Amino acid sequence: STVEAIKHAVAEAEQMAGAEVSRVYAGVAGGHIRSLNSRGVVAVSGREREVTPTDVDRAVEAARAVNVPQDREIIHVLPQTFMVDDADGVREPLGMSGVRLEVEVHIVTAAVTSVQNVVRSVNRAGLAVQDVVLEPIASAEAVLFLDEKELGVVLIDIGGGTTDMALFRDGAVWHTAVLPLGGDHITNDVAVGLRTPMADAETLKKRYGCALTAMVAAEETVDVPSVGGRKPRQLSRQVLSEIIQPRVEEVFTLVARELTKTGFQDAATAGVVVTGGSSIMEGVPELAEAVFDQPVRRGVPADVGGLADIVRSPIYATGVGLALYGARRQTSGGLPIDPNDGAFLARIGRKLAGWFGEIF
Repeated sequence: STVEAIKHAVAEAEQMAGAEVSRVYAGVAGGHIRSLNSRGVVAVSGREREVTPTDVDRAVEAARAVNVPQDREIIHVLPQTFMVDDADGVREPLGMSGVRLEVEVHIVTAAVTSVQNVVRSVNRAGLAVQDVVLEPIASAEAVLFLDEKELGVVLIDIGGGTTDMALFRDGAVWHTAVLPLGGDHITNDVAVGLRTPMADAETLKKRYGCALTAMVAAEETVDVPSVGGRKPRQLSRQVLSEIIQPRVEEVFTLVARELTKTGFQDAATAGVVVTGGSSIMEGVPELAEAVFDQPVRRGVPADVGGLADIVRSPIYATGVGLALYGARRQTSGGLPIDPNDGAFLARIGRKLAGWFGEIF
Protein backbone atom coordinates (compact mmCIF):
# COMPACT_ATOMS: atom_id res chain seq x y z
CA SER A 1 0.00 0.00 0.00
CA THR A 2 2.96 2.32 0.73
CA VAL A 3 4.45 1.68 -2.73
CA GLU A 4 1.08 2.31 -4.42
CA ALA A 5 0.62 5.56 -2.44
CA ILE A 6 4.09 6.78 -3.50
CA LYS A 7 3.43 5.90 -7.16
CA HIS A 8 0.08 7.68 -7.12
CA ALA A 9 1.48 10.82 -5.43
CA VAL A 10 4.43 11.03 -7.83
CA ALA A 11 2.22 10.52 -10.89
CA GLU A 12 -0.04 13.39 -9.75
CA ALA A 13 2.98 15.60 -9.03
CA GLU A 14 4.55 14.89 -12.45
CA GLN A 15 1.29 15.71 -14.19
CA MET A 16 0.88 19.02 -12.31
CA ALA A 17 4.51 20.13 -12.56
CA GLY A 18 5.02 18.97 -16.15
CA ALA A 19 8.31 17.35 -15.14
CA GLU A 20 9.57 13.84 -14.53
CA VAL A 21 10.50 12.79 -10.99
CA SER A 22 13.33 10.29 -10.68
CA ARG A 23 14.87 11.12 -7.27
CA VAL A 24 13.27 12.05 -3.96
CA TYR A 25 14.14 13.22 -0.45
CA ALA A 26 12.57 10.88 2.09
CA GLY A 27 11.64 11.92 5.62
CA VAL A 28 12.26 9.47 8.46
CA ALA A 29 11.02 9.48 12.09
CA GLY A 30 10.04 6.96 14.73
CA GLY A 31 10.96 5.74 18.19
CA HIS A 32 14.13 4.12 16.81
CA ILE A 33 15.85 7.50 16.26
CA ARG A 34 18.77 8.24 18.61
CA SER A 35 21.12 11.21 18.71
CA LEU A 36 24.36 12.25 20.41
CA ASN A 37 26.93 15.04 20.30
CA SER A 38 30.52 14.19 19.38
CA ARG A 39 33.87 15.92 18.89
CA GLY A 40 36.66 15.47 16.35
CA VAL A 41 40.22 16.84 16.31
CA VAL A 42 42.76 16.88 13.44
CA ALA A 43 46.06 18.61 12.69
CA VAL A 44 45.79 21.27 9.98
CA SER A 45 47.60 19.98 6.89
CA GLY A 46 49.47 21.98 4.26
CA ARG A 47 52.58 24.15 4.46
CA GLU A 48 50.66 27.38 5.01
CA ARG A 49 48.78 25.93 7.99
CA GLU A 50 45.59 27.36 6.52
CA VAL A 51 42.31 25.50 7.12
CA THR A 52 41.02 23.99 3.86
CA PRO A 53 37.74 22.16 3.03
CA THR A 54 39.74 18.90 3.23
CA ASP A 55 40.72 19.69 6.84
CA VAL A 56 37.06 20.38 7.71
CA ASP A 57 36.00 17.08 6.12
CA ARG A 58 38.71 15.21 8.03
CA ALA A 59 37.63 16.80 11.33
CA VAL A 60 33.97 15.92 10.73
CA GLU A 61 35.01 12.37 9.75
CA ALA A 62 36.99 12.10 13.02
CA ALA A 63 33.93 13.24 14.99
CA ARG A 64 31.86 10.65 13.12
CA ALA A 65 34.02 7.82 14.49
CA VAL A 66 31.68 6.80 17.31
CA ASN A 67 30.66 3.32 18.38
CA VAL A 68 27.43 2.56 16.47
CA PRO A 69 25.78 -0.88 16.91
CA GLN A 70 25.51 -3.03 13.76
CA ASP A 71 21.73 -2.66 13.60
CA ARG A 72 21.98 1.15 13.45
CA GLU A 73 23.29 3.61 10.86
CA ILE A 74 24.28 7.27 10.91
CA ILE A 75 21.91 9.44 8.84
CA HIS A 76 23.17 12.93 9.81
CA VAL A 77 26.45 14.43 10.98
CA LEU A 78 25.68 18.12 11.60
CA PRO A 79 28.58 20.48 12.51
CA GLN A 80 27.76 22.82 15.41
CA THR A 81 30.90 24.84 16.06
CA PHE A 82 34.63 24.78 15.25
CA MET A 83 37.77 25.59 17.23
CA VAL A 84 41.01 26.65 15.57
CA ASP A 85 43.85 26.43 18.14
CA ASP A 86 42.57 28.61 21.01
CA ALA A 87 39.85 30.40 19.02
CA ASP A 88 36.53 28.72 19.89
CA GLY A 89 32.99 29.36 18.70
CA VAL A 90 34.15 29.61 15.06
CA ARG A 91 31.31 29.17 12.56
CA GLU A 92 33.40 29.20 9.38
CA PRO A 93 37.02 28.05 9.84
CA LEU A 94 38.00 28.05 6.14
CA GLY A 95 41.01 30.31 5.47
CA MET A 96 41.96 30.67 9.14
CA SER A 97 45.53 29.88 10.14
CA GLY A 98 46.23 27.33 12.84
CA VAL A 99 47.80 24.05 13.81
CA ARG A 100 44.82 22.24 15.36
CA LEU A 101 41.22 22.07 14.10
CA GLU A 102 38.46 20.82 16.36
CA VAL A 103 34.76 20.39 15.55
CA GLU A 104 31.67 19.62 17.60
CA VAL A 105 28.92 17.76 15.73
CA HIS A 106 25.42 16.40 16.31
CA ILE A 107 25.05 12.80 15.12
CA VAL A 108 21.65 11.26 14.36
CA THR A 109 21.36 7.47 14.09
CA ALA A 110 18.43 5.31 12.99
CA ALA A 111 17.59 1.60 12.89
CA VAL A 112 18.94 0.14 9.62
CA THR A 113 15.74 -1.86 9.00
CA SER A 114 13.45 1.16 9.44
CA VAL A 115 15.46 3.24 6.97
CA GLN A 116 15.63 0.31 4.54
CA ASN A 117 11.83 -0.08 4.64
CA VAL A 118 11.43 3.55 3.55
CA VAL A 119 14.15 3.33 0.87
CA ARG A 120 12.87 0.01 -0.53
CA SER A 121 9.30 1.29 -0.74
CA VAL A 122 10.53 4.30 -2.74
CA ASN A 123 12.76 2.08 -4.93
CA ARG A 124 9.89 -0.29 -5.68
CA ALA A 125 7.91 2.74 -6.85
CA GLY A 126 10.67 3.22 -9.47
CA LEU A 127 12.45 6.11 -7.75
CA ALA A 128 15.88 6.70 -6.26
CA VAL A 129 16.33 8.19 -2.77
CA GLN A 130 18.63 11.21 -2.99
CA ASP A 131 18.87 11.52 0.79
CA VAL A 132 17.12 10.40 3.98
CA VAL A 133 16.27 13.36 6.22
CA LEU A 134 15.20 13.39 9.86
CA GLU A 135 11.72 14.91 9.83
CA PRO A 136 12.15 17.58 12.55
CA ILE A 137 15.21 18.89 10.65
CA ALA A 138 13.06 19.11 7.50
CA SER A 139 10.20 20.81 9.39
CA ALA A 140 12.67 23.36 10.78
CA GLU A 141 13.59 24.38 7.20
CA ALA A 142 9.97 25.40 6.65
CA VAL A 143 8.82 26.97 9.92
CA LEU A 144 11.79 28.43 11.85
CA PHE A 145 13.32 31.88 11.41
CA LEU A 146 17.09 32.43 11.40
CA ASP A 147 17.02 34.64 14.50
CA GLU A 148 15.15 31.91 16.42
CA LYS A 149 17.81 29.35 15.46
CA GLU A 150 20.52 31.76 16.62
CA LEU A 151 18.97 32.59 20.01
CA GLY A 152 17.87 29.06 20.79
CA VAL A 153 14.51 27.47 19.97
CA VAL A 154 12.78 24.12 20.52
CA LEU A 155 10.77 22.80 17.56
CA ILE A 156 8.01 20.32 18.47
CA ASP A 157 6.36 18.56 15.52
CA ILE A 158 3.28 16.65 16.71
CA GLY A 159 2.51 14.10 14.01
CA GLY A 160 0.12 11.15 13.90
CA GLY A 161 2.18 8.41 15.55
CA THR A 162 5.15 10.36 16.91
CA THR A 163 6.19 13.74 18.27
CA ASP A 164 9.51 14.94 16.84
CA MET A 165 11.63 17.54 18.60
CA ALA A 166 14.78 19.45 17.69
CA LEU A 167 16.73 22.04 19.68
CA PHE A 168 18.54 24.75 17.70
CA ARG A 169 21.12 27.08 19.21
CA ASP A 170 23.74 29.34 17.61
CA GLY A 171 22.29 28.42 14.22
CA ALA A 172 22.98 24.67 14.64
CA VAL A 173 21.18 21.53 15.83
CA TRP A 174 22.15 20.58 19.40
CA HIS A 175 19.60 17.91 20.24
CA THR A 176 16.99 15.80 18.45
CA ALA A 177 14.56 13.17 19.71
CA VAL A 178 11.45 11.32 18.56
CA LEU A 179 8.81 10.46 21.17
CA PRO A 180 6.37 7.59 20.48
CA LEU A 181 3.26 9.72 21.15
CA GLY A 182 1.16 11.71 18.70
CA GLY A 183 -2.24 12.72 17.40
CA ASP A 184 -3.37 9.10 16.92
CA HIS A 185 -3.06 8.55 20.68
CA ILE A 186 -5.31 11.58 21.32
CA THR A 187 -7.88 10.16 18.87
CA ASN A 188 -7.71 6.77 20.61
CA ASP A 189 -8.30 8.43 24.01
CA VAL A 190 -11.37 10.23 22.61
CA ALA A 191 -12.72 6.99 21.08
CA VAL A 192 -12.34 5.07 24.36
CA GLY A 193 -13.45 7.92 26.63
CA LEU A 194 -16.59 8.80 24.64
CA ARG A 195 -17.29 5.24 23.39
CA THR A 196 -17.36 6.37 19.78
CA PRO A 197 -15.84 4.85 16.57
CA MET A 198 -12.24 5.88 15.72
CA ALA A 199 -13.26 7.74 12.53
CA ASP A 200 -15.83 9.79 14.46
CA ALA A 201 -13.33 10.39 17.28
CA GLU A 202 -10.89 11.85 14.73
CA THR A 203 -13.63 14.14 13.35
CA LEU A 204 -14.62 15.28 16.86
CA LYS A 205 -10.97 15.99 17.74
CA LYS A 206 -10.41 18.04 14.58
CA ARG A 207 -13.70 19.96 14.68
CA TYR A 208 -14.35 20.51 18.38
CA GLY A 209 -11.13 19.50 20.15
CA CYS A 210 -9.46 21.94 22.54
CA ALA A 211 -6.24 21.25 24.46
CA LEU A 212 -7.11 23.64 27.30
CA THR A 213 -10.42 23.06 29.11
CA ALA A 214 -10.37 26.58 30.56
CA MET A 215 -10.87 27.98 27.03
CA VAL A 216 -14.16 26.09 26.48
CA ALA A 217 -17.48 27.71 27.44
CA ALA A 218 -19.56 25.57 29.83
CA GLU A 219 -22.71 25.75 27.67
CA GLU A 220 -21.07 24.40 24.47
CA THR A 221 -22.21 20.90 23.44
CA VAL A 222 -21.22 18.35 20.76
CA ASP A 223 -23.10 15.46 19.15
CA VAL A 224 -21.21 12.20 19.77
CA PRO A 225 -21.96 9.20 17.50
CA SER A 226 -22.33 5.90 19.37
CA VAL A 227 -21.12 2.39 18.52
CA GLY A 228 -23.30 -0.61 17.70
CA GLY A 229 -26.07 1.38 16.00
CA ARG A 230 -27.09 3.23 19.17
CA LYS A 231 -28.42 6.78 18.97
CA PRO A 232 -25.93 9.70 19.04
CA ARG A 233 -25.56 11.47 22.39
CA GLN A 234 -25.12 15.13 23.22
CA LEU A 235 -22.22 15.89 25.56
CA SER A 236 -20.57 19.02 26.89
CA ARG A 237 -17.56 20.12 24.81
CA GLN A 238 -15.69 20.45 28.10
CA VAL A 239 -15.86 16.65 28.53
CA LEU A 240 -14.09 16.24 25.18
CA SER A 241 -11.48 18.79 26.21
CA GLU A 242 -10.94 17.02 29.56
CA ILE A 243 -9.97 13.87 27.62
CA ILE A 244 -7.64 15.68 25.19
CA GLN A 245 -5.80 17.98 27.62
CA PRO A 246 -3.99 15.30 29.72
CA ARG A 247 -2.59 13.58 26.60
CA VAL A 248 -1.32 16.82 25.01
CA GLU A 249 0.08 17.85 28.39
CA GLU A 250 1.87 14.48 28.59
CA VAL A 251 3.50 15.10 25.18
CA PHE A 252 4.85 18.51 26.26
CA THR A 253 5.93 17.16 29.68
CA LEU A 254 7.93 14.39 27.97
CA VAL A 255 9.64 16.97 25.73
CA ALA A 256 10.47 19.13 28.78
CA ARG A 257 11.82 16.05 30.56
CA GLU A 258 13.97 15.18 27.51
CA LEU A 259 15.47 18.69 27.52
CA THR A 260 16.15 18.53 31.28
CA LYS A 261 17.75 15.08 30.94
CA THR A 262 20.21 16.39 28.34
CA GLY A 263 20.90 19.64 30.21
CA PHE A 264 19.28 21.94 27.62
CA GLN A 265 16.28 23.09 29.71
CA ASP A 266 17.39 26.75 29.57
CA ALA A 267 18.79 26.75 26.03
CA ALA A 268 15.62 27.88 24.22
CA THR A 269 15.90 31.64 24.68
CA ALA A 270 13.56 32.32 21.73
CA GLY A 271 10.92 29.97 23.11
CA VAL A 272 9.08 27.04 21.55
CA VAL A 273 7.54 26.46 18.11
CA VAL A 274 4.82 23.79 17.77
CA THR A 275 3.91 22.43 14.34
CA GLY A 276 2.44 19.29 12.77
CA GLY A 277 -1.22 18.36 12.24
CA SER A 278 -2.15 18.13 15.92
CA SER A 279 -0.84 21.64 16.66
CA ILE A 280 -3.80 23.11 14.72
CA MET A 281 -6.08 22.18 17.61
CA GLU A 282 -7.31 25.12 19.68
CA GLY A 283 -5.41 25.68 22.92
CA VAL A 284 -2.21 23.80 21.99
CA PRO A 285 0.15 26.86 22.10
CA GLU A 286 -1.50 28.09 25.31
CA LEU A 287 -1.04 24.70 27.01
CA ALA A 288 2.58 24.54 25.82
CA GLU A 289 3.21 27.98 27.35
CA ALA A 290 1.88 26.72 30.69
CA VAL A 291 4.16 23.63 30.58
CA PHE A 292 7.37 25.29 29.35
CA ASP A 293 6.81 28.73 30.93
CA GLN A 294 8.10 30.26 27.68
CA PRO A 295 6.58 32.02 24.65
CA VAL A 296 5.10 29.53 22.17
CA ARG A 297 3.90 30.00 18.59
CA ARG A 298 2.44 27.75 15.90
CA GLY A 299 4.89 26.98 13.11
CA VAL A 300 3.46 27.52 9.63
CA PRO A 301 5.43 27.32 6.35
CA ALA A 302 5.77 31.08 5.77
CA ASP A 303 7.85 33.64 3.86
CA VAL A 304 8.23 31.18 1.01
CA GLY A 305 7.31 33.01 -2.18
CA GLY A 306 5.35 31.10 -4.78
CA LEU A 307 4.01 28.35 -2.54
CA ALA A 308 0.31 27.66 -2.90
CA ASP A 309 -1.88 28.87 -0.03
CA ILE A 310 -3.08 25.31 0.48
CA VAL A 311 0.25 24.30 2.06
CA ARG A 312 0.37 27.23 4.49
CA SER A 313 -0.62 24.95 7.35
CA PRO A 314 1.29 23.15 10.13
CA ILE A 315 0.13 19.84 8.58
CA TYR A 316 2.50 20.36 5.66
CA ALA A 317 5.55 21.57 7.62
CA THR A 318 7.56 18.39 6.96
CA GLY A 319 6.54 18.14 3.29
CA VAL A 320 7.42 21.76 2.52
CA GLY A 321 10.59 21.40 4.60
CA LEU A 322 11.72 18.35 2.59
CA ALA A 323 11.18 20.27 -0.65
CA LEU A 324 13.23 23.21 0.65
CA TYR A 325 15.91 20.89 2.07
CA GLY A 326 16.23 19.29 -1.37
CA ALA A 327 16.14 22.63 -3.19
CA ARG A 328 19.04 23.96 -1.14
CA ARG A 329 21.15 20.92 -1.91
CA GLN A 330 20.28 20.36 -5.56
CA THR A 331 22.11 21.96 -8.45
CA SER A 332 20.65 22.92 -11.77
CA GLY A 333 23.08 23.28 -14.66
CA GLY A 334 25.96 23.47 -12.20
CA LEU A 335 24.45 26.45 -10.35
CA PRO A 336 22.78 26.17 -6.93
CA ILE A 337 19.04 26.73 -7.03
CA ASP A 338 17.97 29.94 -5.30
CA PRO A 339 15.32 28.93 -2.71
CA ASN A 340 13.81 32.42 -3.01
CA ASP A 341 13.24 32.02 -6.75
CA GLY A 342 9.50 32.60 -7.17
CA ALA A 343 9.06 30.50 -10.32
CA PHE A 344 10.90 27.55 -8.82
CA LEU A 345 8.86 27.70 -5.61
CA ALA A 346 5.63 28.09 -7.57
CA ARG A 347 6.44 24.74 -9.21
CA ILE A 348 7.12 23.18 -5.79
CA GLY A 349 3.87 24.72 -4.52
CA ARG A 350 1.82 23.18 -7.33
CA LYS A 351 3.56 19.87 -6.83
CA LEU A 352 2.96 19.81 -3.05
CA ALA A 353 -0.63 20.95 -3.40
CA GLY A 354 -1.21 18.03 -5.77
CA TRP A 355 0.42 15.52 -3.43
CA PHE A 356 -1.33 16.68 -0.30
CA GLY A 357 -4.67 17.10 -2.05
CA GLU A 358 -4.55 13.44 -2.99
CA ILE A 359 -3.03 12.04 0.20
CA PHE A 360 -5.17 13.95 2.67
